[in-house]
Order: sequence, then C-alpha cells, then structure tokens
Amino acid sequence: MTDTPAPATGMTKGPAPMTDTARGAAANPLRRLFVRLGVLPFFLVGALIVFTILSDRFLTVDNLVNVARQSVYLMLVSLGQMLVLITGGFDLSVGAAVAVTSVVSALVMTALGQMFPDAVWLVIVAGATAGFCAAMLIGLVNGIGVAAFGVSPFIMTLGVSSVAAGISLFLTGGVPVSGLPFEFADLFGFGRLFGVPVPVLVAALAALAMWVVMSRTRIGMHVYAIGGNMKAAHLSAIDTKKVLVFAYVICALIASLTGLLLTARVESGEANLGGTIALESIAACVIAGVSLRGGIGRVENVVLGAFFIVLVQNGMNLAQISSYMQMVLLGALLILAVVFDQIRYRMLMGRG
Repeated sequence: MTDTPAPATGMTKGPAPMTDTARGAAANPLRRLFVRLGVLPFFLVGALIVFTILSDRFLTVDNLVNVARQSVYLMLVSLGQMLVLITGGFDLSVGAAVAVTSVVSALVMTALGQMFPDAVWLVIVAGATAGFCAAMLIGLVNGIGVAAFGVSPFIMTLGVSSVAAGISLFLTGGVPVSGLPFEFADLFGFGRLFGVPVPVLVAALAALAMWVVMSRTRIGMHVYAIGGNMKAAHLSAIDTKKVLVFAYVICALIASLTGLLLTARVESGEANLGGTIALESIAACVIAGVSLRGGIGRVENVVLGAFFIVLVQNGMNLAQISSYMQMVLLGALLILAVVFDQIRYRMLMGRG
C-alpha cells in the first residue's frame, strides 16, 4: 500500500498521475523522502544527534534495548489509533480502554483465583477474556455512535472515555486491585522467550498482523478508501458503516491488549493506567506521517513513531531536562508535526 490518498474505490493500486509539485519532489531526494515518509526520519536523526551530544549514555545498546521495551505499550496503542485515523477519525478513549481492561481483568482473576486456586491458567484466560470483552464494548459503542448516528469522533470518544474512566474508578474505589496470579505477571510482565521480552514479542506479532491486514486484505483497502473519500467509497459498494465499526473495535481491542501487558507489568489492576496514552498515540501517528485528514498511513512508520516518542522522553530524562520542560518540548514537536503534515498534504495534492 502506498502512502498516497486511496483511490475512490479503494480497490486499485495503480499510481496516480504526478502533479508538477510531485514531480518536483521526485527530483529532490529529501523532498521525496519527506513526501513519502513525513517528518519522522528528520526528527529521528535530529534526536539521535542532540541526545548523543547531551548524554554519553544515550546511544548505548542497553539504553536502546530499554527504549524498545518501554515503547511496546505506546506502539500497540498507536497501531490501533492509526487504524481509526486513516478512516478520518480518532479515538480519545484508548486510555480508558486500557484502564477498564486492567480493572476488569484483575477483578475477575482475583475473584476466580480464590474459587479455583489450582486452575491458574484457566483463571488468567478468563480474566483476559473479560478484559477484552469490556474493551470490545467500548469500541462497539464508539463505532456505532460514529458510523450509525454520525456523531463527531471527538465528542463520541471523549464521552465514552469519561464514562469508562468513571466505571473503572467506581469498580475499584480508586484502590489498585492486587492479588493477581504470580504466573500472569511472571510471563506477560517480565517473562522472556528465546531471550526476548514477551511484551516485545507480542507487539511484534501485533504489528505484523496489522501490516498484513492493512496491506494484503480487502478490509484494509476499504479502510484507506473510506479515509480517502467516504462518499466515493460508499458509491463503490463499500459498507462504510461496517468498516468504521471494525476500525473502532480493533482499536479498542489493541488498547485492551496493552492494558493486559501493563497490568502484568505493575502486578495490579489500576484505574489510572493509560492516562496520557491517547494523546501520545495521536502524536506518534502524526509524527509517523499518518494524516489527520485520513487515507494516509503506514504500519512500519507508526512503529517507528512510537519508538521515537519514547526515545525522546528517554533522552530528555538522561539529559536531566525537567518534566515541565519535557511537556513543552513534546507539545512543540506535535505542533511541528501537524504543520509539516499540512505542507506534505499540499505537496501530495499538488498545491504546495
């Protein structure tokens, strides 16, 4: 799948006629890279240079491996966010989905663990299933509200986020749910397979699955088509409502998977997990070249975008930049990414 707006039918892959601006970009390697991948390569190179100068511990194998492990959770949520952004919407409820999954799965595991102390893995599977179902409900509500009733994605997902966060706090009273099975945290929080942390393997499999869906399946092409032109996609016999619901449900389920991994990591169910992950996931996607207008986005870029966000946070910590200034710098990066997204869009449309 190319990184250009999807054809009206969402079914063909032939290259679009090149505009004068596109020809100019093709003649300049840097402009071609910018049009194809966005600002991410330039931001990434800049971050590597700046933080390597500021700290001699930054560009070490141990630190980069640590960044990769920490970026797993944001990467997963960003993959789901990308799916919704490509349709022309966005999901502010992913953080609430993470929290609900954490709380519901932990409550079910602790309750069943007392009833069936010898069936540890059955308890873990039941708790994980309950968490996935709770998140799926969030995705369904979002998808139906946006697709069937035409509610703005901003209002719909913001309202659902508030409801879900309130339910999480109500179920726990604001107190973490402890007493989870040891095997759950040992495997999914700190376990390794073939020397690789389990969360990293889970994230890699999720990224591969998303790449296959978006690049090699009909539903993936339909997602791009809807983001490119909703009316044209509808006239091309694409069930736009079904595809929109699919996007929001998958986004919530991926956030739910993140919630399970974070719950295993902290060894408790907490209602405050994922507090800022919604905005961070949108930032990772925009920096990775996913257009806020819809129809444009690549899985591999989003993976790198999430890694970049965590890399910058890590670099600022090593450089001993205050948390307040970190908020300023990350906000400035997001604003720059949106500005460059506008410039890139005009280049793609031949108006730059």
